[in-house]
Amino acid sequence: MLHLVQPAVTRQIRTLEQELGVPLFEQTRLGMRPTEAGSIMADRARRALMELERARAEVRPAPGAVMGIVNVGLLKSTTDLLAEPLVSALARDYPGIELRRMTAYSGHLQRWLDDGDLDLTLLYNLDSTPSLTSRPLVGEQLWVAAPPSAWLRADHPVPFAEVARHPLVMPASGHALRALIDAAAARAQADMDVVVQTNSMRMQKQLVLAEHGWTVLPGVGIAENVMNGSVSAAPLFHSGRRPAGPRGREDDRTPHGWLGSE
Repeated sequence: MLHLVQPAVTRQIRTLEQELGVPLFEQTRLGMRPTEAGSIMADRARRALMELERARAEVRPAPGAVMGIVNVGLLKSTTDLLAEPLVSALARDYPGIELRRMTAYSGHLQRWLDDGDLDLTLLYNLDSTPSLTSRPLVGEQLWVAAPPSAWLRADHPVPFAEVARHPLVMPASGHALRALIDAAAARAQADMDVVVQTNSMRMQKQLVLAEHGWTVLPGVGIAENVMNGSVSAAPLFHSGRRPAGPRGREDDRTPHGWLGSE
C-alpha cells in the first residue's frame, strides 16, 4: 500500500514522466494502462524493492537463525499437492524465512528464475544455463485425459498415434509441456489436430470436460478429476517419465522435471 491519496499518486507519476521524458501510462476505453516504458519501469522498480526487502531481512538476523525472503516458483500442476506442505515445513524448520510463492507454467518459471525474480523453482525439461544448479526429484508420467465417454483406463496406456486421431486441447507453444507433447508427436510421426491452445491448465481441463477434445497433462494435474469421474485418463504410452530434480550439466536431455535454483 502506498498510503497516498490519488492526486498525490498522479503528481508523483507526472514528476517521474517529466524526469524520464516518456509517458508511463496511457488512457484507453477500459481505463489507464502502462505504456511499454511504464511496464519496463514497473518491472525494474519491483525488482529493486524486492532486493531492498531482502537486504533488510539479511542484515537483521538473530544469531544463528536462518532469516530472509525466499521466492519459490511452483508449476500449476503441482500447486495443490505441494503448496501447503511447503508452507508447513518452512514454518516448522525455518520460522525466520518469509516465503513468497509464484505459480505458472514451466516456461514462465524458468524465465523468472533466469531474471532473478525466483530463488528456487520446480521445472521440467530445463534448458541448461550455467548460472543455475539443478537436481532430479521425482519421475512423473504424462497422462492422456478425455471425456468419460472415451473410457480411457489407467491399465491401458494409449499410444500418441491414437491421441492424435482426436481434437486436442493443448498448452500454448513455447511451454515446456507443449515441447514434450510435440516431441511425442514427432516420434509417432503423427499430425495433431489442435483446436485450442491455452496457457491455463484449468481451462484445458474445463474444455475436456465440455468434450471439446482430449489433452495431455501430468498425472498430478488430473488426479482429482479421475477420482471423481469427471474425466477418463490413461498413461501416454512410451511418453517417458518427467523426473522432477539438482543435476549437473553433464546429465542427459531426456524430458524430465527439474528443480532449478540460482
